[in-house]
Amino acid sequence: MKRFFIFISILVILVGASLFIYEHFFLPKRNSNELILYGNVDVRQVDISFRVPGQVVELFFEEGDAVSKGSLMAVLDKSPYDSQVNQAMANLKTVEAGLNNAEILLKRRQELIGDGSVSQEDLDNTQTAYNLLSAQLKASESALSIATDNLKYINAYAPTDGIVLTRIREPGTVVRESDPVYTLSIASPIWIRAFVDETYLGEVEYGMEAEITTDNPNGHSYIGKVGFISPMAEFTPKTVETTKLRTDLVYRLRIYVDKPDSGLRQGMPVTVKLNIRKDDGTRKHE
Repeated sequence: MKRFFIFISILVILVGASLFIYEHFFLPKRNSNELILYGNVDVRQVDISFRVPGQVVELFFEEGDAVSKGSLMAVLDKSPYDSQVNQAMANLKTVEAGLNNAEILLKRRQELIGDGSVSQEDLDNTQTAYNLLSAQLKASESALSIATDNLKYINAYAPTDGIVLTRIREPGTVVRESDPVYTLSIASPIWIRAFVDETYLGEVEYGMEAEITTDNPNGHSYIGKVGFISPMAEFTPKTVETTKLRTDLVYRLRIYVDKPDSGLRQGMPVTVKLNIRKDDGTRKHE
């Protein structure tokens, strides 16, 4: 039993000595001028949809494809909307013809009212008919404008540069207006979501420059700036820190990347380095 306790004591001493040597000689020292944070890439997403209902006839991109702003992404069947435009044009021409005839008749009544050839009642009725057709003309013009716009809305365009995350629909699907057909991950802005504890909150300022690195050994570092500091404390997210630190209160930061590229993907873990002080000990302003 005595030998066992001696063995345990020696083992504890060796482990402690090993930890001491590792910490003081092999573990990288933290630079007091730097604040190291760990976060994840955040990318905004947008759903691509139509402004009118209809049947999808063409989808031009697959998941993972890069698209440019203004690219035509999907098209609906145009037949119903062509018919609506033709119908609106026909109604407009009918109203225009009726209005032209009413205008001629009104002028005749106005010329004859002076010598008593027509009654005031006939003139009033003719004027009323002319006014009604004038109102119908404006309504017909509006209906044609709406039908023409709806014909344009059968095309869905990319609102910004990005990458297709999800192709939700396929040709032949009948969709309602605002039903998404694609989900697009936009190329910019891209920011880093990180958390800083209260101890270092006073060291972080808006506009402070940050160096961002990924876990990719062949990747390169990015430059960003602190663009958002949450005014409210929250518990450290479970996906970010250890079990012990999950109970600590932290403040959320958003670091905007200056020149993002395809090396930064949604949810990717990154390391953020903030230069919080100059060599002379004063706070650094970028």
